[in-house]
Amino acid sequence: MTELFAQPYDISAVGFYFRTESEYAEQSAKLRNAAGCPVEEFELQFIDGESIDAKLFEALGVNQCNFPQFLEACDDWDDHQKRKVIIAVGECGYSFDLTSGDPDDFDVDLYEIDSLRELAEQFVDEGLFGDIPKRIRFYLDYDAIARDLGMDYSETIIAGTRLVYRCG
Repeated sequence: MTELFAQPYDISAVGFYFRTESEYAEQSAKLRNAAGCPVEEFELQFIDGESIDAKLFEALGVNQCNFPQFLEACDDWDDHQKRKVIIAVGECGYSFDLTSGDPDDFDVDLYEIDSLRELAEQFVDEGLFGDIPKRIRFYLDYDAIARDLGMDYSETIIAGTRLVYRCG
């Protein structure tokens, strides 16, 4: 389960750890600074959870307004959806609203493979370049195809998983 920390901007107050929206509401309501005044503004920090959730937290710029939706996304989204949002927002420049967005709305092609050369081989096997007889495939320059694919596709690693992607 994902754990966050609410660090008060008021340096005379002490922050707290939380895992749910209700824990946050309860602890923030009773938090007071050194003068006895309520503390209202916090910087949220990712403390513990899946490494892919930490990347998602970073890409989405989670804050006091959207952390409940972030916690829900951590539980509800599968790894493919999380990767898609991380790449779309973090690499491709898309924006995403956690309160109303759908992770499947992005036009991002995502392949869980190790390299562009492997993608080139996959495209040839799938017939993307037409019907190439198996006896001729040994003579194809897959490295050249990979270099060409590098104009549209990029490689990244998210939470230990190598990915090749293209933003639409």
